[in-house]
Amino acid sequence: MTFSWRRRRGKITAIAHEIELTIPTHFRCPISLDLMKDPVTLSTGITYDRDSIEKWIDAGKVTCPVTNQVLRNFDLIPNHSIRRMIQDWCVANKSHGVERIPTPRIPISRYEVSEICARLVAAARCADAAKLQDLILRTRNSAKESEHNKQCIAANGFGSALAESFESLAQFSAGDNENLIKLILSALTWSFPADQDGISRLKSAVSLRSIARLLKAEDDLSSRQNAVCVLRELISAEQGGIAIDGVMGIEGVEEALFQIVKVPICPKATKACLVVINYMIEKDENTALRLVQLGLIPFVLEILVDGDKSVCEKALAVMDAICNSEQGRESANENALTVPLLVKKILRVSDAATELAVSTLWKLCLGEKESALVEAVQLGAFQKLLVALQIGSGERFKDKLTDLLKLMNLFRDKLDCFDSSMGFKYLKRSN
Repeated sequence: MTFSWRRRRGKITAIAHEIELTIPTHFRCPISLDLMKDPVTLSTGITYDRDSIEKWIDAGKVTCPVTNQVLRNFDLIPNHSIRRMIQDWCVANKSHGVERIPTPRIPISRYEVSEICARLVAAARCADAAKLQDLILRTRNSAKESEHNKQCIAANGFGSALAESFESLAQFSAGDNENLIKLILSALTWSFPADQDGISRLKSAVSLRSIARLLKAEDDLSSRQNAVCVLRELISAEQGGIAIDGVMGIEGVEEALFQIVKVPICPKATKACLVVINYMIEKDENTALRLVQLGLIPFVLEILVDGDKSVCEKALAVMDAICNSEQGRESANENALTVPLLVKKILRVSDAATELAVSTLWKLCLGEKESALVEAVQLGAFQKLLVALQIGSGERFKDKLTDLLKLMNLFRDKLDCFDSSMGFKYLKRSN
């Protein structure tokens, strides 16, 4: 017979026959008071469920929850005896619908991760493809098993070992180790180095050239996606810096990034590409001009048409950066979709998107661009800007908001599509 169960702390109730089973005290976690699924023992000798005690330690607690003693270490030793007793109890109560808890996998330790890192670097130096693939695959599978494993792998240098291996292989000719480089690049997308040593290895000239080469591999979509994702992580990790300078100095990178926007690989790659492009444009105005000449603006606007919140914010950031230059503003004004899409995104996506849309519109309307201003007002920009000012969502960019509203006031005699008198009374009060 199948039972439906209702759980309470320390008890399990079968709803069908109202059979109530009390969980033995020593089978219950002292923190959650629920049946332990993976009992582990601290240095104080008290046993807890792994998930509960890990959350306790992750919260910054350094004492044992039961004894309040300061922990000598944070090692969690599996209590196999209690676990087997719990499993036997579950089996004994199977007729009441209690399911046997599975035997948990032993989580990876920092010592195991350190050993894997050493073996990974050694395999890369010997260009041992089989060993590299086996180490990366086993580590990835371990990371997928639990959040604990994922954090342990990230905190103990696996990403840095990947970066060192990548740099080591990148020093050889491309054809010799291309598949190994692609394998490590793929691993870097889910285990990016968190320390400065690993990041430094990835932003070295030889590493950046290898990443750029894979970014330009037209017949390998997977490698292009991995390359742009790793570039995004690398550039974001140091807010541009040396990495962006190194990337911009490699011939063909701009065209490769443009192709990812023009012919999307996947949403993840598009977002990463927009982030990299934004950093490049903000760093160098000439890069912005070259990307505009390649035809970037129409494709960025196309992304804005039906993109989600995240991609819209990134696309608007690119448009805002493009409009920092006069040529960029002229190219944006020439596209019939620019102003309508900017107005549409105000108050429709997020506060960040509204700020970027207003900033871009402000840049387009400066310099006596009467056509852009008139079009924006006809599309309802005045009302939206006034609402943004009234509700306080535009506090960070209030100056640009008020500038735009004042510009619209200058053209009120030419525009008969709205009555601005009430709005500008409020504008005067807000100043």
